[in-house]
Amino acid sequence: MISRMATVRNEEQQHRFEIVVDGKVAGFAEYHDRGNRRTFVHTVIDDAYEGQGLGSQLARSALDDARADGRDVVPVCEFVRGYIARHRDEYLDLVPEADREKFDL
Repeated sequence: MISRMATVRNEEQQHRFEIVVDGKVAGFAEYHDRGNRRTFVHTVIDDAYEGQGLGSQLARSALDDARADGRDVVPVCEFVRGYIARHRDEYLDLVPEADREKFDL
């Protein structure tokens, strides 16, 4: 569980969402936008912050942002893909139907 205050911010110029704990970047999810599609390519949580639920908070915030912007999601990133698979009722609709099979969703 998250033991400290964590916030997620979209660093658009760096093409990544960052999760910040106590003023330090604890992890990030990189993405690329093309038209109305946001492709998540890589997610990292620093080893010092593992096991605190930060990856899930990061994925949830990034997917919620994509939804708010009306974007389709292409989950190339294994972590984001796994999060969508575990939360199908909430996020599967973000992945275009034509892409779901190739990502085993």
